[in-house]
Amino acid sequence: MEVKIMDAARIFPSRPPFDQDHILLLSHLDNDPNVQVNFRYVRAYTNSPTTNITDTTTITVTLVTPLDPFHVISKALSNALVHYYPFAGVLRRRRPTDARLELHCAAKQSILLLRATANCSLASVNHLEDPREPILEQLAPEPDSEADSLSQPFVLQLTIFTCGGFSLGASIHHSLCDGLGSTQFFNAVAEFARGAARPSVEPVWDRLSLLGPREPARAEAPVREVLVLDREFRPYLTPSRGVVRECFHLRDESVERFKRVLYELSEQRFTTFEALGAFIWRNRVKASKVPETEKVKFAYSTNIRNQLNPPLPQGYYGNGCVPIYVQLTANQLVAQPVWKTAELIKRSKRNATDEYVRSYIDFQELHYTEGISVGMEVSGFTDWRHLGHSTVDFGWGGPVAVMPLSRNLLGSQEVCFFLPYCCIGGEGKRYGFQVLVSVAEDGLSDFRSEMEKLEGEFVGHVGINPASNF
Repeated sequence: MEVKIMDAARIFPSRPPFDQDHILLLSHLDNDPNVQVNFRYVRAYTNSPTTNITDTTTITVTLVTPLDPFHVISKALSNALVHYYPFAGVLRRRRPTDARLELHCAAKQSILLLRATANCSLASVNHLEDPREPILEQLAPEPDSEADSLSQPFVLQLTIFTCGGFSLGASIHHSLCDGLGSTQFFNAVAEFARGAARPSVEPVWDRLSLLGPREPARAEAPVREVLVLDREFRPYLTPSRGVVRECFHLRDESVERFKRVLYELSEQRFTTFEALGAFIWRNRVKASKVPETEKVKFAYSTNIRNQLNPPLPQGYYGNGCVPIYVQLTANQLVAQPVWKTAELIKRSKRNATDEYVRSYIDFQELHYTEGISVGMEVSGFTDWRHLGHSTVDFGWGGPVAVMPLSRNLLGSQEVCFFLPYCCIGGEGKRYGFQVLVSVAEDGLSDFRSEMEKLEGEFVGHVGINPASNF
């Protein structure tokens, strides 16, 4: 299976979005060292258009002839860039002594859209639902260097398969936006593709004024308990132990059964993220054979758009999440029941307050030049089930698969993604979701055995004591 790049098109705004060249300042969350990476992912679509919305509220027109996805999406991108022109900007360091980024916006800037073909059908590569599928890495651009990722922070690749289906791969510098922000942009592109005259949600920048430091800066919430200062440490540049990625398919009934077991043991109700996060974190640390006394961290992003006082305005598409951490020694994590770890994750959510966010921002202001790090042995977790991926419809329906390709996030090289099922896989798969996990290669067999317990009838099963396992 081979992917061939056929063309590299520059997509310009359909009309000039501003009169004078200027610099846009980023927020302290955009400049967090842990998000100064590119995140890459792929959406897959079948080429079977059914409707084309020319008025987003009332008029629906049935398509009678196939359309060229490259033509439709490139035109929609051009229209969307009038409103979201920062995606065509260039990121630069502010000065040699301050590694913070700022965005330079000038006339005639554009984004790069690669046009490619694949010599196979989507069905032959499992509709891109398997993270081990070799073709995946060829479907999203990857910058050759940090300089490339800053000079071209937003690059897309549209690949046409022999069946007529296509994928849209993205490489986006995280300082431009978070997952919700990128989905907001792609939804705007999709609206233009379906015939809308303007986006239903107007974008809001105002990064530094909304998420800048207080005067005077003061870090009063417990952010220093996990963050460390180390100018030399680079979490994404340190050698990573051999890890592999595997996708686990979980049925809703199995997850609910597991949560009932935890409730019986603890008399506490846990969300799916809390329960599964605790279970996966423990099993991954155990499989990786982390030394018992080593500190290990559970890291996840929480959306703070509505937690702030006042809330961020609708349409804000910058980084609107802050990382939350749970820290234990490896021995503590492996030895204690899963429900106790789930309880710690549950309690950590209480940190998502206005004061915590402001303190996190102020900590960045006070110590940025000293090198802010989370340290080693970080297990990152991110939940993509509610980011709105299924709403990104360019006229061919929602994506049949959404697959992240990035490994570096939240200071972790071993990120776990909770992924939604889309449209492929039959009725059974619609009632569940997928978990994409990175785990030590030599511990994969043991880890897989633990994950299989979730799909087994472990409650009351002969030879299995739920209290000892969970």
